Amino acid sequence: MDLDITKEVAYSFAEAVEKVKEALKGVGFGILVEIDMKDTIKKKIGKDMMNYVILGACNPTYAYEVLNIDPEVGLLLPCNVIVYEKSDGSVVVSSIDPLKALPSNDEKLSKIAEEVADKLKKAIDVL
Repeated sequence: MDLDITKEVAYSFAEAVEKVKEALKGVGFGILVEIDMKDTIKKKIGKDMMNYVILGACNPTYAYEVLNIDPEVGLLLPCNVIVYEKSDGSVVVSSIDPLKALPSNDEKLSKIAEEVADKLKKAIDVL
């Protein structure tokens, strides 16, 4: 999709989920929601799928700033970070890249998107 910041990591799936949460916390993001897609799909439609978690990450300061500039940016909040296990057992971490997801002519929004992207990249880089 090319809207992402992605890295394959050398952790088990469960370890990767915990490491991602720690890394996000280290750059000022909390997790508002955690969706276990494997469990949800199994419960809702009885199908099996790979380990896949969606983390809704939020930095309240940035969220406050962007929502006061343009309330429609809420469509992109919280910042989704996914962790999934491929069929070969490798684990991938991927985050939305705010610079690509929020092209804007508004200088303030662009600056915040750049700062958020930098923090998300740092969190993924430490994994």
